[in-house]
Amino acid sequence: MNPARVVAVLTVLLTALGLAPATATADPAPAGGDRPAVRCEFIPTPDKPAAKPVTAPSPRAAARGTVTAVLATNYGPVVAELDRSNAPCAVHNFAHLARNLFYNQTQCWRLTNSARLGVLQCGDIVEVEVGGPGYRFADEVTGQETYPRGTIAMGNQGPDTNGSQFFFVHSHANIAPAYTVLGRVVYGMDTLDRIVAAGIKDGAQDGLPAKPVRIHLAVAW
Repeated sequence: MNPARVVAVLTVLLTALGLAPATATADPAPAGGDRPAVRCEFIPTPDKPAAKPVTAPSPRAAARGTVTAVLATNYGPVVAELDRSNAPCAVHNFAHLARNLFYNQTQCWRLTNSARLGVLQCGDIVEVEVGGPGYRFADEVTGQETYPRGTIAMGNQGPDTNGSQFFFVHSHANIAPAYTVLGRVVYGMDTLDRIVAAGIKDGAQDGLPAKPVRIHLAVAW
């Protein structure tokens, strides 16, 4: 499906769901008046430059309300509600990357389906855990996090190494509470189910999806 067709289908879908976004591409004013805000630190990673042209988000992030994120994939759409109050910096970052087209025309490089872990990992531009935005930021965890089916959370390569990587829990994730929870899928779990049903390369439980999973378009507002 070509990008113009993807946009048209996505617009129809969002309108039908009552989620059609306002026309805007820049980061919204993150806070003001009685809306609480936090200050985020996005630290450059010269040893890991940006895989696609993008600047770091503004340091001030809203800490109240939600962000709707929609990913149009070659398997169908996924709509997630991101919770600013739980992870203001991570949600601010995800929305910033989506608005700046970082996730458009990228691939989800990792699918797991084992007794311990069932996730689809996306946001790596080059390959698994390679190809971030050229900066990192801290975890937003309490140590009480759980990751039930439908969770969307930040992926990382150790404490405080968040960037562009994220994952969807398609079944369960029996993992340590070390991953910042962005929010939850509110529409499109059937899309994730179709991806899982297509399998993992070479019949493995962890690896490249058997058939490529592509994000045509990502939007957030």
